[in-house]
Amino acid sequence: LSKQRQHMARGLPKQKPIAGVKEVIVVASGKGGVGKSTTAVNLALGLMANDQSKSVGILDADVYGPSVPKLMNLKGNPELTDKNLMRPLVNFGIPCMSMGFLVEEVAPIVWRGLMVMSAIEKLIRQVDWGNLDYLVIDMPPGTGDVQLSITQNIPIAGAVIVSTPQDIALLDARRGAEMFRKVNVQVLGLVQNMSVFQCPKCSHQTHIFGSDGAKELAQTLGVEMLGDIPLHLNIRETSDKGQPVVVSSPDSPEAEAYRRVAAAVVRRLAEHPR
Repeated sequence: LSKQRQHMARGLPKQKPIAGVKEVIVVASGKGGVGKSTTAVNLALGLMANDQSKSVGILDADVYGPSVPKLMNLKGNPELTDKNLMRPLVNFGIPCMSMGFLVEEVAPIVWRGLMVMSAIEKLIRQVDWGNLDYLVIDMPPGTGDVQLSITQNIPIAGAVIVSTPQDIALLDARRGAEMFRKVNVQVLGLVQNMSVFQCPKCSHQTHIFGSDGAKELAQTLGVEMLGDIPLHLNIRETSDKGQPVVVSSPDSPEAEAYRRVAAAVVRRLAEHPR
């Protein structure tokens, strides 16, 4: 068996750090539509809000459905440096790189696997990030080629799994967590998104997607619950406007929830340095 393992390991690419980047945090989900990109963006902004001395970047690795340009209110093509590296576009003090900067906004990306892998390689290796304490990677949903390629090519400090509380999303979140374990990436914990809806009129709370599903999954997997993000109109509206809630409503409970998640991520990274 150990011979077989050695043989398999030989075929794997050698992990090579991204120049200038201290720690890479991947934000993943088993399925689409659970608010992963919104979480990734507000996590990055939360990391910076909690400690202004830290520099944070965002890499949007969701090639087929890039959301970071819209969420971060960024448009345009990256300029090239003398070394032919792309310069990230910057907003709210966060450098961002996304497939969305390289193709037309409404153009569908109809690509085969190899083209996607080549695009991911470019987004990882051909970008001048400067010096970053954290690079937050917004992963595509699921557990496919892109996820494997990223986890095998660069050293990752940890993964944050985003799920909504209902059973069907949790099943997929569990698959995501198991995938990271298989490729030896530590799961920092789960974020339970859209956990509760509070009526703006009467403040009555409704658990639309069920309650505590992600908490129970975290216990089952033996990972930490990093935080609960409510299903709140403010998060949706600010995201759609490209003014993420952590910067546009910093005093709101929603922004506070994201900052708590960011603090939990930093604590977990300190407890288990790679």
